Amino acid sequence: MVKEAEPSVGRWRRRFDSSASAGVPAHVTVLVPFLDIDRIDAAVIDELRELFGEHSPFTVRFDSCRRFPDVLYLAPTPDQPFRALTEAVAARWPEAPPYGGQFTEVIPHLTVAHGQQAHVLDEAEAALTVLLPITADVASVSLFVSDGDRWHQRAEFPLHG
Repeated sequence: MVKEAEPSVGRWRRRFDSSASAGVPAHVTVLVPFLDIDRIDAAVIDELRELFGEHSPFTVRFDSCRRFPDVLYLAPTPDQPFRALTEAVAARWPEAPPYGGQFTEVIPHLTVAHGQQAHVLDEAEAALTVLLPITADVASVSLFVSDGDRWHQRAEFPLHG
């Protein structure tokens, strides 16, 4: 979760990012999809705790808006710590490749809006640009699971380094 971004991006996400209305706060995804909910047992939680605990906390800045086709997002700098977290989880659970293996490169990002026409993305970008940069301290990774309707935080894993 990136709590520091919520005051700036929250209203845009609530309107134009379906994950926000499903209970997901502002965030940079480490890995989606992960394991089926019935596979996430105490052993998996313990492995995640150990895996993330090997990584150090870090500070990130979001100082620019960028786009994928029909997606407006904030780009984190540096993005390498997020990449390292994704690579570590994907290496441990190769059956759960990032984004189902759809993309050859995973680009860390904080989604603000998706599935909208260009003029909506333009409006959101213009409003957000004047609020940047946003600085955030990343000291943990949260695991969210879906009940089919909403997402719920199941666990939080501190980064110790």
